[in-house]
Amino acid sequence: MNKDFELFQKEFKKWQVKFGLTGYSVYFRYEELDGSFASIDVKQEAMVATVRLNSKPDDDVKQFKDIKRSAKHEALHLLINKLEARGRERYVSPPEIYEASEELVVKLEELIDGN
Repeated sequence: MNKDFELFQKEFKKWQVKFGLTGYSVYFRYEELDGSFASIDVKQEAMVATVRLNSKPDDDVKQFKDIKRSAKHEALHLLINKLEARGRERYVSPPEIYEASEELVVKLEELIDGN
């Protein structure tokens, strides 16, 4: 297996646990992506995420190669996904938006040390 891909998976899983997102089933793919270094697709209702690392990044993308940062970036997308999903719903109630944002705030509160 590719060392970059192994590091990417390990780092993503670290942030997934740190962000309290262990209820998601996460699948990893190492494949060619068009115009990005990494990506994530989330099916919120099923609590399933597919995280991809580009196996053949273009030269313009290679210059920004940072495996650990990319893994954390995609984990952050998973963290905010529920709020984003609620925001995209046509009929979403204010309490649903509040619930999703409150859930995110509590997770961030645990991550950010106030001392």
